[in-house]
Amino acid sequence: MSLLKRIGGGVPTPAEPTLSRAPIRPETTGRLPSVGVPSTGTDETFRELRSRVQDRLINELNPQIDLSNPAKVRKQVEEIFNAILDSESIVLSRSERQRLFESIAADIIGLGPIEPLLADDEVSEIMVNGPKQVYVEKKGKLIKTDITFTDDEHVMRIIDRIVAPLGRRVDESSPMVDARLKDGSRVNVVIRPLALNGPTITIRKFRKDKLTVQDLVRFGSMSQDMADFLAACVQARLNIVVAGGTGSGKTTLLNVLSSFIPEDERIITVENAAELQLRQEHVVTLESRPPNVEGKGEVTIRDLVINCLRMRPERIIVGECRGGETLDMLQAMNTGHDGSMTTIHANTPRDAVSRIETMCLMAGMDLPARAIREQIASAIHVFVQQSRLKDGSRKVTQITEVAGMEGDVVVLQDIFVFEQTGIDEKGKIVGQLRPTGVRPRFLEKFEALNIFLPPTIFGSSERFSF
Repeated sequence: MSLLKRIGGGVPTPAEPTLSRAPIRPETTGRLPSVGVPSTGTDETFRELRSRVQDRLINELNPQIDLSNPAKVRKQVEEIFNAILDSESIVLSRSERQRLFESIAADIIGLGPIEPLLADDEVSEIMVNGPKQVYVEKKGKLIKTDITFTDDEHVMRIIDRIVAPLGRRVDESSPMVDARLKDGSRVNVVIRPLALNGPTITIRKFRKDKLTVQDLVRFGSMSQDMADFLAACVQARLNIVVAGGTGSGKTTLLNVLSSFIPEDERIITVENAAELQLRQEHVVTLESRPPNVEGKGEVTIRDLVINCLRMRPERIIVGECRGGETLDMLQAMNTGHDGSMTTIHANTPRDAVSRIETMCLMAGMDLPARAIREQIASAIHVFVQQSRLKDGSRKVTQITEVAGMEGDVVVLQDIFVFEQTGIDEKGKIVGQLRPTGVRPRFLEKFEALNIFLPPTIFGSSERFSF
């Protein structure tokens, strides 16, 4: 693909990523004056110099350069960049020169001003609220950065660069889109006229190093007993639903739980945007597809769940149930696909049951409430409640067994809970993750598979409930 096509103007097509180029100003077609950027110089001075050098650099790049090889493109950009600075006697220190180059390179072959944030391992989420406001999440807290874009068009160029390689589009007729970066980080985009502040980008970053269950234990997200119990649940092929609010860490926990699945099982994942990073070799990843420009060609999560039943899965993992696919997921759990897992948005396990019931009705079938609750009670064995606390920490606050039906009510009983005892002087929530003393009814499944947990894992024997 030619550089001019990616840098030139016009409306991007789904099959053609764009890399818009800034207009060449008349004053940049000649020689640049000798300019230095002192360390104490203003950001405005730096932006002006960057814009002028970038305009000329783009003008001198080979239009047919192959952008599929970023390392090669970066090398050529650096050669032209150095030539421009040398020929125009632009005097910069080594650090200033590197800063200027990285800024220009990010705009040409990267994601512009937010490129450094993507490289920062401490940043877990990036929120662009229009061109002049960029926030990040660090250690669970939101922080405003001093990073800005030039204007709405600058933000749109970055958006086009994200969504176009995936065959997605975003314009006035389709102003919202879900996408992902090459590393799997999830991206949500909303543009005008829906986003009044200007084009809005939300990026939930994926860690370069995959979290393990021991990492969660070390962070205090769960206790070792909880980790051992959940590992046993996965190995015993219990059906698990991870519930939690937005940003609570549901997908991360689902990734960790999936690591307990034996290597010899066939796993099929179904997601809106492929986020799960399973370690097993035999994994088939399915991703939904939005409608095209003509409004055709849509493939929903429900379509994929129905189709994956024909693909001989041993485990089905749905990234998130949010509609009619929930009914199909329950049916799959009830018809031989034990050990399946999914996530839903809910604040408590009891809320999760109600939400699953509501989403089953979204399948368009007029089912009685009792029939749906019976499906829930027989299909789901364990709810794992993941929560983001007020201090920004993320914890597994409840592990709850589905213990059948009593009348028309699904019976739930907590196996492990988090109890908050206070807040320390640094504002951190203090509490303990403890067993409730209740022995789950499915322990016989563990024993049948030679999975034996220490008797004390559920609490003292006098607190056991039979």
